[in-house]
Amino acid sequence: MTSDSDSNDELPYGSLIDLKIEDRVYRGVLMPSHRFSQEDILTLKLDNGYNIGLKKSDDMEITVLEEPKDIHREEDKPKKEEGLPKISILATGGTIASYVDYHTGAVHPAQSAEEMIYANPELADRCVPEVDVLLSKLSEDIKPQEWEMIAERVVEEFRSGSEGVIIAHGTDTMGYTSAALSFLLEDLPGPVVLVGSQRSSDRPSSDAHLNLLAAVEMAKSDVSGVYVVMHQDLNDRRCSVHLGTKVRKMHTSKRDAFRSINCEPVGWIDPLKEKVELKELPDRKDTEPKIRGGIVKDVAMIYVHPGMDEKVILQTSGSKGVVLIGTGLGHIPTDLISSVEKITDDGTPVVITSQCLYGTVNCNVYSSGRKLKEAGVISGRDMLPETALVKLMWTLSREEDTRAIMEKNIAGEFSERRWV
Repeated sequence: MTSDSDSNDELPYGSLIDLKIEDRVYRGVLMPSHRFSQEDILTLKLDNGYNIGLKKSDDMEITVLEEPKDIHREEDKPKKEEGLPKISILATGGTIASYVDYHTGAVHPAQSAEEMIYANPELADRCVPEVDVLLSKLSEDIKPQEWEMIAERVVEEFRSGSEGVIIAHGTDTMGYTSAALSFLLEDLPGPVVLVGSQRSSDRPSSDAHLNLLAAVEMAKSDVSGVYVVMHQDLNDRRCSVHLGTKVRKMHTSKRDAFRSINCEPVGWIDPLKEKVELKELPDRKDTEPKIRGGIVKDVAMIYVHPGMDEKVILQTSGSKGVVLIGTGLGHIPTDLISSVEKITDDGTPVVITSQCLYGTVNCNVYSSGRKLKEAGVISGRDMLPETALVKLMWTLSREEDTRAIMEKNIAGEFSERRWV
């Protein structure tokens, strides 16, 4: 490998270079390595905005075209400006806090506070960011007991003087975590905002930057409660604010994947203009936040389908509770109702929800629904199945009547009016 410099290691990050491999020349800015970089990989940011990783070789030729200007280094810390609110940013992993290993193409969650703020140094212009990495996991690996740990840290952050708390989270299970925090947290003095991204920050189409800035604006707002902030549409202009118990990821990869179900978003944010439009929401309070209840993880969820064998239901008899995702208004095949009755007779609470997502469960319309109701099921009304699952996990931790709590609107999980 040859270079204008004595050694490639002496090339400062941020240099504009031509990198020649055989007969092909790549022009771009030399990017810094991170925890997940391989020593034999150079990372370049091309003119089109994409990053690429190129394997070092002896016949690689590097020509420096321009020395770096004022670049932000990973070890730099944002300056604290007087008068700005303190906002806690708790990273749990996911694409919003991920980097690409160009040796394998794999995406890894960041493992340090510096890696979290590396791509967003302007956060310090909007708040005093206090960043900590709670977890470094893809969201599918986050376990129910970790919802409790996140809730405990949220309480600590508010008690230490934060005006708002942001949870940087993977998108796949963000709805589960937002629901869990909605039930676990009580007397919040300010907003708790979950935020993620569909595309990692090294991509020009990334939504990470806009979403995070919008989350900061929401965390600074004069409301309390648990919310999810994500891209509103395919444009890089606005983000939607969703209630933590009513939000669902509705597309695998689109940037506007998140939707409020059976209700409208509770607000919109234009982060570039620092403009926040919110509906009537609970105000900030001078209260002491606390944890209410816990999480009982031994709850089963069954997606009902034609031809399903009754053993699928009967094998849940050892569970603490069951959520059925039924068809239509909340139905299951008639020949399975007796198996539901068996587990409810054993004292296992069973909640029925709908695969339709939109609309509400109603066990009074058809005879099969009435039989299911007689078998002792609890109506999930218009709750999302995952919200019903989390609520049942939370409800079972409390020494109260399970049916009474499941039928009570705790955190906005039921719509007060029928959504058309």
